[in-house]
Amino acid sequence: MSAKFYIRESDFVEKLKMKPQKEFKISNWAVHMTTGVSVTLALLTLGLIAMIWMAANAESKRMMEKIEISVVLADDVSDNRAKDICMALEKTRFANNVTLISKEEALNNWKDATGEDLEHVFGVNPLSPEISFTVANEFSSVKGIEGIRKSVSEVKGVAEVGTPDSRLIETMNSNIKKLTLAFTVLAAIMLVISFVLINNTVRLSIYSKRFTIHTMQLVGATNGFIRRPFIASNALVGAVSGLISAVLLSSLLAASAGLGFQELTYLIDWLWMGMLDACLIVGGALICALAALLATTHHLRQDYEDLFK
Repeated sequence: MSAKFYIRESDFVEKLKMKPQKEFKISNWAVHMTTGVSVTLALLTLGLIAMIWMAANAESKRMMEKIEISVVLADDVSDNRAKDICMALEKTRFANNVTLISKEEALNNWKDATGEDLEHVFGVNPLSPEISFTVANEFSSVKGIEGIRKSVSEVKGVAEVGTPDSRLIETMNSNIKKLTLAFTVLAAIMLVISFVLINNTVRLSIYSKRFTIHTMQLVGATNGFIRRPFIASNALVGAVSGLISAVLLSSLLAASAGLGFQELTYLIDWLWMGMLDACLIVGGALICALAALLATTHHLRQDYEDLFK
């Protein structure tokens, strides 16, 4: 190196020493505040997309679990036998919300719905006992429902098994798969965009410290020693930003009932919301730490002349 180069570096170091410490503190707070706001907005957007995805996924599962199958029992089936069949269905993996409707209950339901007394018309109760249940989500495909129909039809005392139209089930499954894929792609795109925005924000904040990094190199600091405070401070900013985003999103969920979105509290379980909050905090810290690592490594490899570019 030339003597001129050493003089320039020496002058720069002296200027850094002469600069008041108070200005550094204000500058650091301003940089961290700007970074925190940008990271919070990015994580908040990503969290909203994740909440919409969770709500859509829960609603699709709820729709599939509303598929109902009716089991009509033979006329000569006794009440005890009907209860045994009902209990057997409750123990299976594919049946939820199993309900037994006796002959008397079926007659009363008919009378309430139509006002007609079938027993008075025919002299006997012509209705059969019936069992209805909803299908568990993992068995809500056409193949799964057909397997349920065959299995239940083989039970002694079962006269008929009524299942929904297979075309309706196929349409529902197809629409749910498309919706899930669309939200997954959207979430992936938002994740990439969020990382790019956070990375650029952190790079700009560290760019303002490039002369400090070079000065630390001149006094013999190792690369790891130089990186450590930048990574730690930005990881802290990311964690705090994630915490703020988590608090805002959780508050939104808690207030959704008062805002007229009561269904949202049923669709998004607080356990899943807690997991999302944890992901925002940890993810914010990791993304900011990774961005800080890349930015500091870039400036550590720069020559002195490149710092002015």
